[in-house]
Amino acid sequence: MRSLRELAADLNVSRVKSRTLVDRALTAVNNADGEGARSILTLYDKQAIALADWYDTARRQGNPVPYFAGIPITIKDLFDVAGEVTRAGSRATEGDPPASHDAAVVKRLRAAGFIILGKTNMTEFAYSGLGMNAHFGTPVNPYDREAGRIPGGSSSGAAISVCEGMAAASIGTDTGGSCRIPAALCGIVGYKPTAARIPIEGAFPLSQTLDSIGPLANTVSCCAILDSIMSGGDGADLKPYSIKDLRFGVPQAYVFDDMDETVADVFERTLSRLASAGAVIREIPLRVLNELSAINRKGGIVGAEAYANHRNRLRSSKANYDPWVANRIETGKSQTAADYIDLLADRQMVISQVQDECSELDGMLFPTTPIIAPLISDMQDDALARMANKLLLRNTAVVNFLDGCALSLPCHRRAGAPVGLMLVGQTGEDRRILSIGKALEAVLSVQ
Repeated sequence: MRSLRELAADLNVSRVKSRTLVDRALTAVNNADGEGARSILTLYDKQAIALADWYDTARRQGNPVPYFAGIPITIKDLFDVAGEVTRAGSRATEGDPPASHDAAVVKRLRAAGFIILGKTNMTEFAYSGLGMNAHFGTPVNPYDREAGRIPGGSSSGAAISVCEGMAAASIGTDTGGSCRIPAALCGIVGYKPTAARIPIEGAFPLSQTLDSIGPLANTVSCCAILDSIMSGGDGADLKPYSIKDLRFGVPQAYVFDDMDETVADVFERTLSRLASAGAVIREIPLRVLNELSAINRKGGIVGAEAYANHRNRLRSSKANYDPWVANRIETGKSQTAADYIDLLADRQMVISQVQDECSELDGMLFPTTPIIAPLISDMQDDALARMANKLLLRNTAVVNFLDGCALSLPCHRRAGAPVGLMLVGQTGEDRRILSIGKALEAVLSVQ
């Protein structure tokens, strides 16, 4: 699919109509061998068609419309849409009152002219990196589809909607990797901004401290445009940095443990390609990362805050939760207030050490996930599912803990299993990291 910038340019000189884009997206929803129903839980087909026709008429008559008016996108099932119950991928929310207003990011996307085609499937309450949903089914990864591999989560349907052409881009949330994991496992681009950059009002909370809202799309340019709009900007794209002499650190601790052979081979080849293009690749010890397992041993920030958010609902309607998700949330009750306060202090200590060690770098590089997408059938074994979930979340969750920003870029060969390269920046470096990401993308896209 073409980039958002290309689609907008075509629309604004009448090379294509919005109705054509919406019809193509709806055809993809209906023709995706069942993935449309598994990936999109609420389809706004009639509203999308009506709005597309309105934008086409306005353009034909010379009336002003926003630059991106008429491009179909999808949003994760946990964003408020006025007049609807915010389901968050769960049956436990069915008795909730409908939202009175659109979520802040939904308002901004609509104001920029994007057409919301539907709400996408997700892990229940966004609390897993696998992307499986016991209530509404699990979207199947486009790679090795016959075997049936997980899409990654929690923004599972978001990734599939982009891969299958159901949307030009999708909006997800990322508390421990939920935009980047499905992007990496499905072979597209995913971005996690600095948490405070984009307002989370109207997004069903998992962890108020760590929740962030980011895009999944076909290109870094698409992510940069959506990041700008959702953070209150005008949708400006970015020029890429020159890759020559950019300095990247590769941590020698924690993020490479238990890495599978496919990811290891692709990552080493990717570093060689970047170095050949002029990037400076440095190994950095970053031993403080080895302390993260002990620091988060009682469930971490997300464990404590998820339990606080769900404890009352669990008392009244635990039977409506996926037991796997409910059990994970309930582990958070073991943390005391003192544990939580110590955890926040430890977080600041780790952030400070990482900032000092990385102060002369343009970013860090490591695999988005240390494994490729596991088989859905293997995830029926609880022990295997817990192990896979822990591994999939491990590298991405580092960035949330550091209050950083990160981009996952596909770096595999076209015929191979999708593997993501994660470019990591520090707090507030979002636009710079996206610009650097465009430079990396230009190198990695030549296979």
